[in-house]
Amino acid sequence: MQKIVIDTNVLVSGLLTPGFSSKILYEHVLNKQVKLCLSTAVLEEYLNVLFREKFRKYKSFVTNAEIVLAKIAELAVMYEPHIKIDILPDKDDNKFLELAVEAGAHYLISGNKKDFLISEYEGVKIVSPRDYWDQYHSGSPSIVSEPLPKYGRSRKTRKQNT
Repeated sequence: MQKIVIDTNVLVSGLLTPGFSSKILYEHVLNKQVKLCLSTAVLEEYLNVLFREKFRKYKSFVTNAEIVLAKIAELAVMYEPHIKIDILPDKDDNKFLELAVEAGAHYLISGNKKDFLISEYEGVKIVSPRDYWDQYHSGSPSIVSEPLPKYGRSRKTRKQNT
């Protein structure tokens, strides 16, 4: 089964509006069509962002967020990255890449084109929700179902191999 990491902006968008983010969230993640990879750091960001005051103005947002987060916590595979990556302009976003690499995820899905300037890192494809959806449903050979090898090497080892 395919492993994915979802950036917080995709989760927020999926809860707020219909579209590719909500389709990925509800049809793929919550229907167990993919394995969502999660770490403590990413879960903490989800919680911090989803319960910000600015989202309380949207009808039923907090209730939906609580339900979705509880289901995500139940379904997700937990990883604790042992690697540190420092390549993204927004340093807080590196945790998503660390998780994706540690988990051997196939995809990191983000709507943040400003900070995710790369399209792939150590075998993890970095795509927008639309690109992910289109590739998944096109039967594209780039959508693989075999797990990638775990990249749990130390930073020192990685530097020697690059």
